Amino acid sequence: MNKKNVAYLFPGQGAQYTGMAMDLLESAAVKTLFDTASEIFGKDVKELLNSDADTLKRTDVSQPVITVANLAAAAYLGEQGYAPAACAGFSLGEYAALVCAGIINAADCFRIIKARGEAMQKASDKLRDASLQSSGGGDPSAAPGMAAVVGLEPSQVESLIKQWSGEGLKHLYAANINSPKQVVVSGTASALTDAEARFKEAGAKRVIRLQVAGPFHSPLMTDALDAFVPALEAVVFKDPSITIYSNVTGQKISSGAEAKKLAVQQVTCPVRWVDEEAAVAACGAEVCLEVGPGKVLQGLWKDSGSSLPVFAAGTADDIAKIAAE
Repeated sequence: MNKKNVAYLFPGQGAQYTGMAMDLLESAAVKTLFDTASEIFGKDVKELLNSDADTLKRTDVSQPVITVANLAAAAYLGEQGYAPAACAGFSLGEYAALVCAGIINAADCFRIIKARGEAMQKASDKLRDASLQSSGGGDPSAAPGMAAVVGLEPSQVESLIKQWSGEGLKHLYAANINSPKQVVVSGTASALTDAEARFKEAGAKRVIRLQVAGPFHSPLMTDALDAFVPALEAVVFKDPSITIYSNVTGQKISSGAEAKKLAVQQVTCPVRWVDEEAAVAACGAEVCLEVGPGKVLQGLWKDSGSSLPVFAAGTADDIAKIAAE
């Protein structure tokens, strides 16, 4: 394998687990990264990474720690001689990709992610509280959220949502275009409940309500922009030094100015991961590496039908095994 001709894929929320990235601390670069993150977050990153599962589910916790884990894996790979020719990140993972592509530095990335996580958690809490109040009780299922629709093509899901919206079903949005047979939708509780029956009638094999803090990547998260955009605007975005792809467009990001504009849009726009996968597959890299915790992106890549191999690269053991492939 040519270590200079690989593509990095960075995972997003949902990939976290207690103790992730701790095995990478033998690396001097990772130790420096942890120190920088701890200073900016105002908390010991090692303690955050070792938080229990419920704590890690909070958006204002998971966003910072997953970003640390993603960048730690990239730093560890760098010490092993890897230098990606292209990169992409799923949702939150796009921020690690921005660092990887030289658009922002790690310290500024941590500042942005801290503000982003807090803003999205606050917006999600506000939506949840309003929904619970209107429902007259404390039923968590009354809160806005997300659901995975399995077994329908993305174009069909988006077409159905457009049709149903015209018929009066409001506040339902395609949020993550994950694979040719899986789309995650965001919406209010009533919209998700109504849509579940409709999707099944349309041929969906399953509709799975996700345990997430809010209806991410939809217009319902617009309130998060008020607190997030000022933090974003305070950071200089440089032009990319390697090829990087956008969640919003599924295509290459051409400049720092475009990257900053897309970072704002990404909060309320769908993640077009299927399009990004196709672009990455055509970039000329020999192999893809999932750089960060978990193996979610490997599963989605398999569903894409691409013959380009993808390997886990989130732990020291994973990275050691790659050389033997």
